[in-house]
Amino acid sequence: MRYFLTTIISKLQFGFRMNLGGVGQTLLFEGEPDHLVPAASEVLIESNLFRVAGRMIGHSFLHDGPHVTGLSPAVIHVLFNGDPEMATIVVEDCPDLHIRSIIQMLELEELTQEQKDTVSDLSLSWDLPAVTKTNQRWLHNKLLVHAVIGRTMRQIKQLRKGLKDVMLWPLLTSRPDVVPLLFPKMAGMQFVPQMFLDKITWPVEDSDDEDEGLDIECKCRITGFLRVFIETASSDTLAQLLKFWVGWEMLPSELKVEFSGGTFPSSSTCFETLKLPAHYNTYKDFEEALVAAIDSAHTGFGLV
Repeated sequence: MRYFLTTIISKLQFGFRMNLGGVGQTLLFEGEPDHLVPAASEVLIESNLFRVAGRMIGHSFLHDGPHVTGLSPAVIHVLFNGDPEMATIVVEDCPDLHIRSIIQMLELEELTQEQKDTVSDLSLSWDLPAVTKTNQRWLHNKLLVHAVIGRTMRQIKQLRKGLKDVMLWPLLTSRPDVVPLLFPKMAGMQFVPQMFLDKITWPVEDSDDEDEGLDIECKCRITGFLRVFIETASSDTLAQLLKFWVGWEMLPSELKVEFSGGTFPSSSTCFETLKLPAHYNTYKDFEEALVAAIDSAHTGFGLV
């Protein structure tokens, strides 16, 4: 279940491969971190994929699984029946850099004739009036609302239907405080070493793991190597380690460490246990083996 939900949410977050005219990666959500909006692709909309995405997000949440992070607050506001005109929209919410640059022209005090023509072409294509000196600020807001919300309204409605399909909607509408848990900010999902170290249960002398014949010096050396690895790892590396350790990028209440035989580290994700061989004499050898094992998480968690 953990691997399944992790794979699903990863596809929603980072894209997947579909044969859409030679495009290498298909994104359901595009834009900058914490400003992601649903992709404005007619193929995705007509395929009802955003409703499927809503179901996936809901199921993962109900199973205490990983989340899609970094959605624009404006999109979340409208998703839960907020008035689009009342949404707090910033220019970073516009994922199309060309459209963004045109909208930003309206922030200038004076526009050249070429800039006026460029802005007017965009506004007229969206059934809005051409730019004038008196409507410049108003038009800036209208273009921004349409670029972020107007072009994604159908996708947002599909996401809402998907959340309703898994019976999560009553909870979300009656408890607004749950919404940030469903759609957390990307910045709030960063890992730091102390988060791991506080959760680890280190091997004890009377443990039942495969440590027969190991002296205390050997055990301290290996656990010390693991501590150094965690303390010096980046947030992304810690996320990969956690996925290898427990099956997804969600910190459990406890992280267990055991000693085992074998060449490379392995894990028992159901029991949230990292199994470390004790034959490493240098930190470099330990680090290389652990990184190689972590990289196997998508195929077998060190067992393939």
